[in-house]
Amino acid sequence: MKKLIQQAWLLITLPLSLTAAAQLPVDEIIRKANLASYYAGDDGSAEARMLIVDKNGNKQLRQFNILRKDIEDEGRQNMLVVFSRPTDVKGTVFRVEKQVTADDNRWLYLPALDLVKRISAGDKRTSFVGSHFYYEDVSGRNPEEDNFELLETTDEHFIVKGTPKKPETVEFAYYRAKISTSSFLPLEVIYFSPKGKALRQMTVKKTADIQGVPTVLHSRIDQLSDGSYTEMMFRKVKYGLPQSIFSERSLRKPPQQWLK
Repeated sequence: MKKLIQQAWLLITLPLSLTAAAQLPVDEIIRKANLASYYAGDDGSAEARMLIVDKNGNKQLRQFNILRKDIEDEGRQNMLVVFSRPTDVKGTVFRVEKQVTADDNRWLYLPALDLVKRISAGDKRTSFVGSHFYYEDVSGRNPEEDNFELLETTDEHFIVKGTPKKPETVEFAYYRAKISTSSFLPLEVIYFSPKGKALRQMTVKKTADIQGVPTVLHSRIDQLSDGSYTEMMFRKVKYGLPQSIFSERSLRKPPQQWLK
């Protein structure tokens, strides 16, 4: 009997929830998508594997840990990405201090040279350690950099068009995002040239509910011009980290107890 009541309640409330979703303004959809993608659970950690496949089918594997701490939702945030495999990138560390009203602070530590390199705003849409992901894909693109238009709403997705306010700073003319109406996770993003040719595509392959948080476990970036791609897979996802582990010192000496 209880199950029948729950099913009846779902039938009553589902149309109402879909109607509410359909009435959301596009800026609110983007705000929720940004929160779901880059601020989930306030903070978190995960072990990641990245498979890079070039246009000739040659493969490379990267393994690393990601640590993230939110100082405020939609605002400042700290992040560490610490590489463990293969040998030529082991010990490489990517550190981000995300800002709101200014460019993010991004650094890359190269252990072979014992060098800390500052990543400028102009470099954020360049390859992240040889993969098809950009630095900006990993730490997030500021929604304030784009204008948005809601193209379509279905039962499962919002279809949103984003157009950069400063097109001279990026390699695309616009992008189209497919955002889940339930989790607000962007499940597909395609970047286009000024002539409407698809250049690059991000696709989410797998998600899961972890500690009550909708979480991406497998995503892929395709370079559509030559068929090359990179897949990123996450495991050991956890939410909960101390603020003290995010510091300049962590570039050269990452917090090993949080990387296991």
